[in-house]
Amino acid sequence: MGYRHDRDDLLRAGVELALEQGLGALTFGRLGKRLGISDRTVVYYFPTKEDLATAVAAELGLRLQTLLEEAFGPDPMPVPDLLARAWPVLAAPPADPVFAVFFEAIGLASAGQAPWADLVPVLVDGWVDWLVPRVRGGTTAERRRSALAVVAQIDGLLLVRQAIGARAANTAAREMGIIGA
Repeated sequence: MGYRHDRDDLLRAGVELALEQGLGALTFGRLGKRLGISDRTVVYYFPTKEDLATAVAAELGLRLQTLLEEAFGPDPMPVPDLLARAWPVLAAPPADPVFAVFFEAIGLASAGQAPWADLVPVLVDGWVDWLVPRVRGGTTAERRRSALAVVAQIDGLLLVRQAIGARAANTAAREMGIIGA
């Protein structure tokens, strides 16, 4: 009997596929072909495209959260410090493919395409919720608004980075006071 793939193998391959070729390539057939297995095997572990997309998006998010947890440390901090610590991590070349996938998902969601139209708002809201305990001061509602502002600023800068390059994004980050001159 040959090697049998498990869910983790399929998920790793799905993440690699999305990072290399984009979300359009994230199909049961392409994932099966990449691993040399039947697309039915993929469907066994991920019964719907939404299940596959959700798992891939969650895995990419976990990778970024791990990097940010290291950058933020254990204690809550003011918004300017969160921005200053997040930017160098998220604006590094290894993060670029992750954000290319993220912005592709946003585009698909904006066009109303399933499963992205339902998934992207949940992902963004999850990022805001994840940031709330990392924001220092204020009520939970105030920290949530601050976390939303952090996500909006970082995503805006990352959109500039994806669309017109690192130099423009760093110029904007300097202008916003996120990084020094």
